[in-house]
Amino acid sequence: MENFTPVSALIGGMLIGLSAVLLMLLNGRIAGISGITAGLLGGQGPLRDWSWRAAFLVGLVAAPALLSVAGRPSPDISFVTSWPGMIVAGFLVGIGTVLGNGCTSGHGVCGIARLSRRSVAATAIFMIAAVTTVFVVRHILGG
Repeated sequence: MENFTPVSALIGGMLIGLSAVLLMLLNGRIAGISGITAGLLGGQGPLRDWSWRAAFLVGLVAAPALLSVAGRPSPDISFVTSWPGMIVAGFLVGIGTVLGNGCTSGHGVCGIARLSRRSVAATAIFMIAAVTTVFVVRHILGG
């Protein structure tokens, strides 16, 4: 491991947990990114429902930019696959979130915290699929 940073990982995890708790406490909603995005793009519900979803997603994008402005350097981001590969991967992740009725943030962070058996099962399946994918790509396909 070349970028093991336990302090920043702990702080980031605590902030994710805090945001999930605040969203549940203040709005009665689960902080699942795919559900928030689907609700925003679906155009359903009252304007007040649309506004918190938009604010949540804008915050996800704006937070790294604000840290950069505050003097915290952004890490270099590089992709080891082509754009078509990323598009296919994104499409497959989207299908998975629909089939699993949620994403890793909804199930893994919020669902497990609520002791949801469905979320525990979904998260276990996410993790098994991720480990299997990395193994196949790195050791069988040689990537």
